[in-house]
Amino acid sequence: MNRIIEKLKEDKKLLSIYFTAGYPSIDDTVRVLEALQENGVDMVEIGLPFSDPLADGPTIQASSTQALKNGMTTEVLFQQLKNIRNSVQIPLVLMGYFNPVLQYGVENFCKKCQEIGIDGLILPDLPVAEYKEHYQQIFEKYGLINVFLITPQTSDTRIREIDEVSNGFIYMVSSASVTGGTQGFGNGTTSYFQRIFEMKLKNPQIVGFGINNAETFKAATTYSKGAIIGSAFIKMLTSKGVLGIKKFIYSIR
Repeated sequence: MNRIIEKLKEDKKLLSIYFTAGYPSIDDTVRVLEALQENGVDMVEIGLPFSDPLADGPTIQASSTQALKNGMTTEVLFQQLKNIRNSVQIPLVLMGYFNPVLQYGVENFCKKCQEIGIDGLILPDLPVAEYKEHYQQIFEKYGLINVFLITPQTSDTRIREIDEVSNGFIYMVSSASVTGGTQGFGNGTTSYFQRIFEMKLKNPQIVGFGINNAETFKAATTYSKGAIIGSAFIKMLTSKGVLGIKKFIYSIR
């Protein structure tokens, strides 16, 4: 069974961490993953840096720019992760933009993910209709869960469509802004969380954007299965490096 599915069955609120592969330095990818697992993180999203990350805020954009300067590429990342399942057992998700996957070859990319033990992909710019028509069979052939995003502006009809095609979790974006752009959650965001909860979707939701401390983690998980921290974690990596991971994770829960 896919590790994401197994993790979602656990009776707990899940903490997922996003970080950019090859940041702060090119050789930090595996060190970060091992430290996150060691300190109790439930799942990790590994960001594949891209030169034009439209949905990312300045913190993640800066980390992507630096990772690219460090020499990070799709092939380098696959090389770094080729033995990752010898030391890391938690679910691993690759998050990035569809263009690098297309350049690599969608089937080749998915096959490589299966070989090294990647459990899922998050490709925000891959439309649902395009996925269903051209790529769903390939993803499923290689045991990969494709995670779609919803926002406060996503219609109920669209959410139901995403829920129908999904087979893991739905990434519930807390706001329509870029990553790292919010400070806490207002009444409108909380109402949005509650609205989605009351839709009783078949796939659990994990909240991203705007989670940066224990308070926002608790608020984000009141009506959802878990939450994702990205920008705040990368800021910590920038200032303290891998050695700061333990204290950061313990400050969240």
